[in-house]
Amino acid sequence: MADGTTTSEQVSARIDTTVPHSARMWDYWLGGKNYYEVDKAAGDQVRSIHPGILDYARADRAFLGRAVTHLAGEAGVRQFLDIGTGLPTSENTHEVAQRIAPDARIVYTDNDPIVLAHARALLTSTPEGVTDYLDADLHDPDAILREAARTLDFTEPVAVMLLGIVMFVEETDRARAIVRRLMDAVPSGSHLVLSHTITAPGLDDVDAAVEYWNSVGTPKLHQRTPEEVARFFDGLELLEPGVVSCSRWRPEPSPSGELPDEVAFYCGVARKP
Repeated sequence: MADGTTTSEQVSARIDTTVPHSARMWDYWLGGKNYYEVDKAAGDQVRSIHPGILDYARADRAFLGRAVTHLAGEAGVRQFLDIGTGLPTSENTHEVAQRIAPDARIVYTDNDPIVLAHARALLTSTPEGVTDYLDADLHDPDAILREAARTLDFTEPVAVMLLGIVMFVEETDRARAIVRRLMDAVPSGSHLVLSHTITAPGLDDVDAAVEYWNSVGTPKLHQRTPEEVARFFDGLELLEPGVVSCSRWRPEPSPSGELPDEVAFYCGVARKP
C-alpha cells in the first residue's frame, strides 16, 4: 500500500453503516457480499424504480474487462491507474491485465474505507508485476498523481481508468478539469477509459432512481448527457466505436449478430496522441 499509515482501527472508524454507500450498493447489485442491510434496502428500492440497474452495473463491469483486454493486449499498455476502484470482485483490472501481461503495474485508488479494508486483503499481483492501492480522492488529482508515481513510471504510457467515478463530481467544469489534469500528467500513447451514467429523453425511470439515491445515499450522483460525457475525451483520439452505451463497446459477437440492448451508462476509450 502506498498509504501504509492507515490502521485497521482508523479504517473501521470511517465506515458508516447507517447511510447507503455507492460502492457497497454496486457490490450488492453485482452479487457480492461486502454490503450492509442499509445498502441492500436502498439497492432494492433503486431496482424497483429502475429495474434495468442490474444490467448496467454488469455492462459497466464487462466493459472494464474488454477495455483492459484491448489495452494490455493490442495496445501494449503495461501501467494502469484505476481511480474509483470500488469493492474488489472477479475480473478486477489487475487480474485482466496481468493475465495478458504478467509484468503489468496497477495502482488502485478509492476513498471509501470499506474498499480500503478489502483492498488490503484481496488485491494481489503476479511476481513479475505490481499492484498497489491509494487511499485518496478524485477531487485531489495532484495527490493521486504524486502517490501513484511511487509505483508507476509517468514517462511511459498509462491507462487512466475512471469507471463510474466522474459522475460523483458535481460541477461539470471541475470534472473536466480533473480529467484534463490526469491526462496532462501522462505521456503520448496513454489512454483514458471512462464510463458515466447518463440522462436523456425517455429515461424517466433512470432520473427517478438517481433522485431517490441522492435523497438517501452517499456520495451524490450527477447525471450528464451523452454529449457531455463525450466532452471528457476532448483532445484525445477516440477508439471505435466511440462514446456508446457500455453494453455496445466492442461486445462479444452474438449468434443473431444483433447488438445488445443499450443501458443508461455510456463509456469510451481514447488514446493520447
